[in-house]
Amino acid sequence: MKFTATALLITSLLVLAGCDQAEKSAQQLMGKAAESAKQAIDDTHKAAEQALSDATGGLISKKPSSAEDEEQSNSSSQEI
Repeated sequence: MKFTATALLITSLLVLAGCDQAEKSAQQLMGKAAESAKQAIDDTHKAAEQALSDATGGLISKKPSSAEDEEQSNSSSQEI
């Protein structure tokens, strides 16, 4: 009887360890899936902006980000 209880305890610990590992693996997969989804959204956004620019002949362009604004102001001040 004592051997059965010990075997059951060891088996339970192994199952719990396996569940913990499975949870960690699932979290890693979810992180990778989220990063892939973000990249796909970014790529789609860039493609849509390019298509809009091509369709309008460049009349509509994306608003420069603050980093691009700063870079443009730095380059224009260097030209003077």
